[in-house]
Amino acid sequence: MDRHPTTSTAPSTPAPVVLGIDDLRPLPWCTRIARTSAEGVRLLAEHREVDVDELWLDHDLGGEDSIMPVVTVLEEAAFHGRPFRIGTVHVHSANPTGAQTVVRSLERWGYRVRRSVA
Repeated sequence: MDRHPTTSTAPSTPAPVVLGIDDLRPLPWCTRIARTSAEGVRLLAEHREVDVDELWLDHDLGGEDSIMPVVTVLEEAAFHGRPFRIGTVHVHSANPTGAQTVVRSLERWGYRVRRSVA
């Protein structure tokens, strides 16, 4: 008589990938956080071939830094026919003009974008 427990072979659901780029907010729901635009560009590069469920973006990243270099990477990828696979981009900036610029830029390239409060 076989006394080994039966194990389930059902595939497990992968954990959601939620990325955040913000200089100050803790964003506890994010699986990875970048604090500068340069870190944000590297974070995107690391997730180039991954389905990203959510991407949270703050416009102002301290001093003269902003999210625009990250936005440029997303735009260029879409321009070349290989947009990043992102479920929803959440723009949560306290800078209304900067936030609207990000929303318009990314919507233009077919990304699903929401203005959110963080």
